[in-house]
Amino acid sequence: MSEALNSSPLNSSPLILVVDDEEAICSSLEGVLRDENFKTKRALSGEQALEIVKSDNPELVFLDMWMPGWDGIQTLEKIKQVSPKTQVVMISGHATINNAIDALKKGAMDFVEKPFNIESVMRLVNSALELKESSVEKTEENEFKYLSKHSGFLSKQWAGKNLGQRTLNESVVVNGQGLHSGIKSGLILEPLPKDSGIHFAEIGGSEPFAVYVDSVNSTDFATTLKKGNTSVSTIEHLMSALHAYKISNLLIKCNGEIPVIDGSSLKFCELIESVGIKEQGGDWYELNIQEEVKYSKPGKVDIDGKLLVEQITISPSDSLEIEYELNYPAPIGKQTASFSLNNANDYKNEIAPARTFGFMKDVEKLQKAGLAAGGRLNNFLLIGEDGVVNSDLRFNNELARHKILDFIGDIYLLGRPIVGKVKASMTGHSDNLTLANKIKLAAKI
Repeated sequence: MSEALNSSPLNSSPLILVVDDEEAICSSLEGVLRDENFKTKRALSGEQALEIVKSDNPELVFLDMWMPGWDGIQTLEKIKQVSPKTQVVMISGHATINNAIDALKKGAMDFVEKPFNIESVMRLVNSALELKESSVEKTEENEFKYLSKHSGFLSKQWAGKNLGQRTLNESVVVNGQGLHSGIKSGLILEPLPKDSGIHFAEIGGSEPFAVYVDSVNSTDFATTLKKGNTSVSTIEHLMSALHAYKISNLLIKCNGEIPVIDGSSLKFCELIESVGIKEQGGDWYELNIQEEVKYSKPGKVDIDGKLLVEQITISPSDSLEIEYELNYPAPIGKQTASFSLNNANDYKNEIAPARTFGFMKDVEKLQKAGLAAGGRLNNFLLIGEDGVVNSDLRFNNELARHKILDFIGDIYLLGRPIVGKVKASMTGHSDNLTLANKIKLAAKI
């Protein structure tokens, strides 16, 4: 909270309207706000709230999702019709992700869940008042200006071509389900100003943090980032698409896990293309590999009793070239795939459709570990004793192609598009991120 706002006398401080049919909720939230020297009014219905908006023009409205008469969404729409610049934060104790996304589509600034976290409430108040004071809608120029930059994003170490920075033309949303959490999950992608980088925040309150290799918390079956009490998992498919389209500035909002959709990154490509890309100019350099960087460790024993080695090497090249080999017992056997990331369209056609996969023998083990709770027959390839049991393959080497998809996403946690020749065998997320950290050390970024 700014010093000016905290020190304002009560009779000149901003007005915040609290709308909830439960008086106890109104009293609780009003108490928090009054302690911070804000004037407050309450409304117990949507109809009453609209009259107060018309007469008193509050700077911010906290609006309950579930009310008799007009519900929260109906009230939100009516408030935005009469006062488009009034910021509205939706509140609820039992809303679904669909409810939250619907509210954001209809103009809500954000979403916060009961019971209230005071820190989250005050962050939202501060953001709302900054927008109101500037007398403009939430735009690229004033949104999330407090986001910090990590060391890799604007670095000129191992600098290749200056690509200029890019974001999306406008916000876009999608619903889905988390593969490992099993919960219904939504995703909101919002443009950010130049020099911001890619950031993550939970829907409804957490402080955004930089999506960067330093934030990696786990690589068990998916890549998970964490800062403080906020985490996001299964980010690799989305990050892979962002790498292919060279998106540099973006806010990613979800509720803990990126939706798996169909197990590929094709939907994310379509989302990006549906709103288009905005060229922002400025400096943003490819990370051009200058020396060989490699990593290896003993792997599993193959069907012939030979010890396989998980290994990955990246060396100088003129583009991002990836050769991948996997070797599983029957019915999969050996698969190879190669790909050069020269443009987003090639990626969309050749790599993005490749889906994540799992083996029937491992499903029980994953579920005992609290993972794969969201695994469905339409969001990953399930492999049994006789092969894939739930779908036709999109490519005869779809598994190897998906490993390339994962690598493109994981390596993008360095914050810049990579230029180098990659050779990988039997590697996964932990190997990809180990290589990323070795590149970070070698390049001194």
